[in-house]
Amino acid sequence: MPTGSSIQLVRLFGIRIGVSASWFVVLFVFIFVLSGVFRDALGGSETQAYLVAVAAALLFFVSLILHELGHALVAQRAGIEITGIDLWFFGGVAKMSRDTRSPGEELRISAAGPLVTLAVVAVCLGIGTLLDGRTFLDAAVLERRATPDPALMLLAWLATINALLFVFNLIPAFPLDGGRIARAIIWKLTGEKAKATRWAGRAGQGFSYLMAGYGLYLMLTGSVGNGLWLAVLALFLGQAARGAVAQSDIDERLEGVTVGDVMDPHPYTLPADVTVLEAAERVFAPNGWPWVPVVERDGRYAGVLHREAVDRALAEGRPALPVRDLAREEGWRWRIGVDEPLEALLGTEGLRQLGAVFAVDAQGVLRGVVTVDQVRRALTPAR
Repeated sequence: MPTGSSIQLVRLFGIRIGVSASWFVVLFVFIFVLSGVFRDALGGSETQAYLVAVAAALLFFVSLILHELGHALVAQRAGIEITGIDLWFFGGVAKMSRDTRSPGEELRISAAGPLVTLAVVAVCLGIGTLLDGRTFLDAAVLERRATPDPALMLLAWLATINALLFVFNLIPAFPLDGGRIARAIIWKLTGEKAKATRWAGRAGQGFSYLMAGYGLYLMLTGSVGNGLWLAVLALFLGQAARGAVAQSDIDERLEGVTVGDVMDPHPYTLPADVTVLEAAERVFAPNGWPWVPVVERDGRYAGVLHREAVDRALAEGRPALPVRDLAREEGWRWRIGVDEPLEALLGTEGLRQLGAVFAVDAQGVLRGVVTVDQVRRALTPAR
């Protein structure tokens, strides 16, 4: 999974689409390899082959974005926040704020991506068949001199690569979509999410060993580039699968533990109508804290006030600004229900970026705060 920051390309349906630095390496390699493939298939000039290769690479990554959007939009309908979609070395990933909470939710989100990919294949196949069915099929298997028509070749290649992606993704091995679908089915049959995750993760580990072995075979038989790529991909899949197995052990031991069981029920808070100047003098100057939770007079959670936001407001000459106006910007990202299971807390963005998550009840009243240290203490007996 990609780590660190990414470069934003666009926003679709309110979802940030970004690319990591590794994506540019893959884009270059794709264009380089496809230029030779299309030169042989089209029988045209180097320039024509290069332009078709550029279009093919970009359209392929567009199809990956559509695949991840399928996951993301269904997840949003289930109430899961999507913090973004990133393209990276091995494809794309939709970053969800929490894991699924039911087998049906898991199945719908997992199946959405492959269904979008299948729709891309169907659209390409339909258009290609209408244009020239026989030639389109020859081009789809990249037969040498299959067609002199660049547009038909482009459609055929896009259909083929997405069909392969569809089949590969449905292999029942975690973290592939097929592995997640298998997890949903096992979860439904057994009623135990941890057990389902463990089985899917072990299947993913087994598949990664097979892929690594095949990659080694390719390298030994002369196809070093393809073999090395498969071996690295197998390493990534194996690590993700091992992580899922380890997580399932923790989830099983923490079953029944809620956010309310581990939170500090008496966090320091700042009233929402306090001015920026008062916040600086009362909280940040004497204590040096990086942030403080903000609440309304009735106890409702209003957000998080950051030291940087206070310093910026003072520098801009706004000392009388109520802190609620600064806390609203990102506050909703750091909260969680007090009755949520502890495992739902582990993957939240608040713990990763802020180091804390704020527990609220059904009326939005702040009931406590959970920090990284408190989570560590809660997990220590489980280990």
